[in-house]
Amino acid sequence: MPRLLAAFLTCVASAVLATGAAFGIVAALNATPEQQNVPLVTFPDPPANGTSSTPSPSAG
Repeated sequence: MPRLLAAFLTCVASAVLATGAAFGIVAALNATPEQQNVPLVTFPDPPANGTSSTPSPSAG
């Protein structure tokens, strides 16, 4: 009977430790501030009238 009790207490203790570790990890991840969403590359806006700034070759 003492071995069964020791095995049960070991299982309970390991479950409590695992649950505590999981909650600790989630709390640590929620505590970190969010990073700004700043793009590394930006592209210029196209012209408003829809024409390109470079002349196109004429057909001829």
